[in-house]
Amino acid sequence: MLMAAMPGARAALSADCHIGSYRLAGGSLVDIGPGGDEGTYRWTRFDGITGLLHPATGKAWISTRGWTQYKDGITVSFPSCAAGSIDFNGVRGHRIAFDVKDAAFKSHGVTLVGRLIMPKGSDKVPVVVLVHGSEHSSALTSSGVMSTLQRMLPAEGIGVFAYDKRGTGKSGGQYTQDFELLAADAVVAVGEARRLARARLGRIGFWGGSEGGWVAPIAANRAQVDFVIVCYGLAVNVIDEDQEGVALQMREKGYPPAVIAKAQRVARAAENVFVHDFKGGYRQLDEMKAQYGHAPWYQDVHGDFAWFVLGHSDTQLRKEAKEFDWHTPFYYDPMPTLRADRAPQLWIVGGEDYEAPSAETSRRIKSLVAAGRPFTLAYYRHAEHGMTLFETRADGTRVSTRYEPGYFAMIRDFARLGRLPGTYGDAEITRARSSSRAAAAQSP
Repeated sequence: MLMAAMPGARAALSADCHIGSYRLAGGSLVDIGPGGDEGTYRWTRFDGITGLLHPATGKAWISTRGWTQYKDGITVSFPSCAAGSIDFNGVRGHRIAFDVKDAAFKSHGVTLVGRLIMPKGSDKVPVVVLVHGSEHSSALTSSGVMSTLQRMLPAEGIGVFAYDKRGTGKSGGQYTQDFELLAADAVVAVGEARRLARARLGRIGFWGGSEGGWVAPIAANRAQVDFVIVCYGLAVNVIDEDQEGVALQMREKGYPPAVIAKAQRVARAAENVFVHDFKGGYRQLDEMKAQYGHAPWYQDVHGDFAWFVLGHSDTQLRKEAKEFDWHTPFYYDPMPTLRADRAPQLWIVGGEDYEAPSAETSRRIKSLVAAGRPFTLAYYRHAEHGMTLFETRADGTRVSTRYEPGYFAMIRDFARLGRLPGTYGDAEITRARSSSRAAAAQSP
């Protein structure tokens, strides 16, 4: 998560009339957003199926499945931009109109730029404030799940407030991974969302993805929100995250515990260079490279960020120092914050997440549930970072194919209710006791 990027979050596409969420004949929803590659669009259905649209002849667009390059047989066209119409594989639909308010607001001496997107009408609705992950890209214009949520949730009756975190997009300031400062910005963003929503505001809470899983709970303790949703986040510190990632990856490659322990020692030396802002830790790192650099397993030591250090010389790393001056709190322990939180929290994690390994986080969230805290854990056994399913190529690399079934519905329902009343794909759900009783009471 320190250096993570979501699938499809590489580049922005200028806003145009094709981008939006569309209600298809029959009532289903499909979102069209920036594709990440120039001249492409990403389509996503509410059930999690997704693909990339490539220009073809005339007004037609040809789709490839997920983030693969394999054609899926789906064709899309946009007959009229003015009318906001779409033909999605033979099914007609129309773009959904929203009430949109742009905003510029101050936080700790920096101007942040955001946007409130609300369903049309005058009814009170829940509002979700999106808390950015560790990406450097704009939350407002880039591709990825934050882009999709800004349209799909309002299409489902949930307002969204999104903003470019400091040092990204149109917001001022320097990029940082200082959780306390980012949480302070999120608190101000909640206030701005409340101000813009006015009489239409119902419940309000945070959605935090990846790094946002550390930031959102801190902000929730200060902002008196109604709920928190953490997706592929962590209840351990940044160093433990990387150590768990190394262990998970090495285990899945078939290495025995003795080798995994050595790999974690190597990773610890690499992590230490990060902790010292690339200004120290090189002696230990060089010792590990000399001792294990020719071992057959050495090239498989990856983790979330250790791989970056291991792939560069000391000289190269010293030159990189200024680029990684992010004030990352490597040893921040999130548990005291989580124990202090009062708002209901939903944690959605994946069993195949290399960037935010979920085993210890799941155990810790379950312990909070057992202690009577208002937490819910949703565990997707086969999901990787971003709550996507994937295929493994012959060379061992992964390619995402779709979002987990039920993932978007889970976010919608928790924002509405502060609990999960049903089932969501194959998610294994550990509910807070009050949520369990409420769900049981609603069962037929």
